Amino acid sequence: MEVFDAIRTLLAVRAYQDKPIPDDVVRRIVEAGRLTGSGMNRQPWHFVVVRDKNTLGRLGSLASSGSYTAQAPLAVVVATDKTRFAVSDASRAIQSMLLAAWADGVGSNWVGFGGLEQVKDLLGLPAGLEVLAILPFGYPTRPVGRGKKQRKALREVAHLERYGRPFE
Repeated sequence: MEVFDAIRTLLAVRAYQDKPIPDDVVRRIVEAGRLTGSGMNRQPWHFVVVRDKNTLGRLGSLASSGSYTAQAPLAVVVATDKTRFAVSDASRAIQSMLLAAWADGVGSNWVGFGGLEQVKDLLGLPAGLEVLAILPFGYPTRPVGRGKKQRKALREVAHLERYGRPFE
């Protein structure tokens, strides 16, 4: 899939088929995160790849906004160092992983943003890290309308030279 097509069509997926994701696809997803640029090349992220059904179930119960994680065949937990640009850098890595997965027909959604302290204990993360997100991954249970998004018009969010002068 072309990069712009992946960006244009990426949608949140919260229901997954009971179908494993091949190892090469999982590796590509995680590599997409690892290869993402970061401020001063600090790479302040850690990715915990989870496939164990029991652990996925626990992740689903710990994430108030993502109980569907329990039904996913895969999750990647994204933790960050406690540094100045860590959230920004890890957010970039998350988007890279979501797009790489989507290009392979695998859906996901960002789960959590804070309130994931118990995930640290579950996965044995050291005290110096913070859990930023859980990314459940799986093949969508139903056909997803690629590109059918409700977004503001470009002229409402993009400005030319100065705010208030629409970029068209």
